[in-house]
Amino acid sequence: MTTVFETIKRRRSIGKMTDQVPTHEQIERILEAATHAPNHHKTEPWKFFVLGGRARVELGDVMAQALAERHKDNPHLCSQASLDKERNKPLRSPILIAVAAEAPKQANVLAIENIEATAAAVQNMLLTAEELGLAAMWRTGDAAYDPQIKRWFGLTPEDHLVSFIYLGYPAIQPAERQHIPTASKTTWLGC
Repeated sequence: MTTVFETIKRRRSIGKMTDQVPTHEQIERILEAATHAPNHHKTEPWKFFVLGGRARVELGDVMAQALAERHKDNPHLCSQASLDKERNKPLRSPILIAVAAEAPKQANVLAIENIEATAAAVQNMLLTAEELGLAAMWRTGDAAYDPQIKRWFGLTPEDHLVSFIYLGYPAIQPAERQHIPTASKTTWLGC
C-alpha cells in the first residue's frame, strides 16, 4: 500500500499523453478528492469544467481569438503559428479540467483565501490522478487570466481560473527531479 507521502514524492507533471480517455469514474474520483481540500469559512469556492472531445476544440478557438485580441496593437507578436499553437493547447490531452475559484460572496472572506483553497483542491486532484496511474499537468498561462476565456466558462471578471489540468494516460516516463534540500528553505524559530 502506497502512503500519501510516497505518492507526493512520486508525482510528476507529464505533458505527453496517449489518446486513451480516463473513465468517468476516474474523473469523478479526482473531482471528489478536490472537494476535500481545506477552505476557510467552508466556502468550497471551486468550480470544475471537464472538457473532452469537441469542447476542447471550442476552447482552443476561443483561446486563439483571445490571443489575437490581446495582441491587436502588436500584430507582429501574433503570427499564424502562435495562433495555431494556442488553438491546439487544449488538445494536448484527451481530458482538460479547468478549475476556477469563485469570488467571495461573504464580506469576511478574502479572495486570496478562495484562490488558496482552490489551489489545494488542484493539488488533491493531481495526487489522486497519480494514485490512479494517470498523467496530469497543471498549467495556467495568459489564457487563465483573460476575460474572454473567463466569459466562455461563464465566470465573472472577479473569479479566477486557477488551473487547466491536462489529464490522460502517460505516453512517456516521468523525468527524475532533484529538489532543493528542505533545510535550505527552513528557518526554525523557538523550537
